[in-house]
Amino acid sequence: MKILFICENYLPHYGGAEVVFKNLAERYTQQQHISTVLTHQLKDTKKQETINNVQIHRIPSLHSRYLFTFTSIFKAIQLAKSHDIIQTTTFNGAFPAWLAAKITGKPVTLTVHEVWINRWQDITGFGKLKSSLHDLLEQCIYLLPFDHYICVSNATKSDLLKHKPNINQKKVTTIYNGMDYEYWDPKTISEKEVTKLKEKHNLKDKYNILAYGRPGVSKGFEYFIQAFPEIKKQIPNAHLMLLLGSVDKYQKKYQELLTLINQHSLQGHSTILTSVPHQELKSYLKTANCIVVPSTAEGFGYAAVEANTLDIPTLISNAGSLPEVISGKYHIFESKNITDLAEKAILISKNKHWQKPIKQFNWDDSVDKYLGIYDNLKKKDKTPTSLSQPL
Repeated sequence: MKILFICENYLPHYGGAEVVFKNLAERYTQQQHISTVLTHQLKDTKKQETINNVQIHRIPSLHSRYLFTFTSIFKAIQLAKSHDIIQTTTFNGAFPAWLAAKITGKPVTLTVHEVWINRWQDITGFGKLKSSLHDLLEQCIYLLPFDHYICVSNATKSDLLKHKPNINQKKVTTIYNGMDYEYWDPKTISEKEVTKLKEKHNLKDKYNILAYGRPGVSKGFEYFIQAFPEIKKQIPNAHLMLLLGSVDKYQKKYQELLTLINQHSLQGHSTILTSVPHQELKSYLKTANCIVVPSTAEGFGYAAVEANTLDIPTLISNAGSLPEVISGKYHIFESKNITDLAEKAILISKNKHWQKPIKQFNWDDSVDKYLGIYDNLKKKDKTPTSLSQPL
C-alpha cells in the first residue's frame, strides 16, 4: 500500500502531531508499505530527502505553515495520483489533502488531535478578532467531508461529535497515539547520569518540580509559574524546572514566561532550559520529584504518559484527554486554577496521591488500527468526482 501524508509540519519540527506521523510513516515502511510525506519547508532543510525509508517532499512556503495550505496543492494532486490513501491532520494540510483526494478519487482520512471550536480565545488568550478567525478556519475544515476521522482520544472524539453532529459516527474512530517504550524504559536510564544532572543544576537537596514541552499557547506553563510561590511556602526546598523545546518558534510566549519568573522573584529558585537533547530528556525527567502538565487543552498528552511510564508522580490539569490517559501516581487540578495546582502539588510532596496501574499505549496497536481503516476504505468503490472527469 502507498500512503501519502500531507501535514503542515514534519521533522525536524517536533510536536505531538509530528511524533504521530513520524512513527506511523516509518512503521508502515517496516511492513513493506510505501510512505511519502508532503510538508512545508522549514529553514535549513532540503526540498526532498529520504529519512528512515520515508520519502519527504518539502514545499517552499516562505517558512509559513499557513501558506502551505495553498502552495502545496499542485504537488498534493501530483503525488496523490500514485498513492492509494491520503492521510492528513488538522490544520493546514487538511484542505490540500481533501482537494487532492477529490480530484484523484483517492480515500482521505483526517487525524483529529484537538477540537478548539468556540474555545480559541479561552485556550490561547488571543484577541477576539484573531480567535474568531482561527475558529472560522477550524470550522471550515470540519465542513469538508473526509472519508474517515481518526481521533487520538475519546475526549477529542466527543468534542468532534459535539460540534459536528452531522458527521456519521461510523466514520469516527478513536485510535490512541503510541509510545516508544524502548526509549522510555526506566531501565535504560543511568543513575550516574541523573546524579550528574542534579549536580550540574544544583538539585541535589532540592524538591524538583518539572514541566516540559513546547511553550505553545495551550501548554499552561504560566499557571505553573504563578502557582510556584505558594508551593514554595509549604515546600521550602522546592525548585521549578522548565524544559522548553522549539523556543525559536515560540519567542513571544518564551519571553512571557521569563517575565513571569522575574515578576515572582524566582530567578534563584528555577532552572529554564531550551533545546535539551532528546537522548537526555528521560534523564532530566528522572531528576524530578514531581512532573506538572498544566495544559489548558490536550488532545492526547504525551508528557503525562511519559512521566507515568518513568513512574514519576504527575500532576495534571483536567483539560482534554489528560484524565483519560493518566495512570501511575497522580493528582488532577482544575485547569487554570493556580490555587488548586499549588494545593495538589503540596499533597503529592506529602506522598498523598491517587494511584492506578500504568496504562500502555503501543504503536503496534495504533499502526494495525490505522492500516485496518485504510484497507476498508480501499475495498469501497470510490469513483472520481466530476472534478476529475474529462470535459
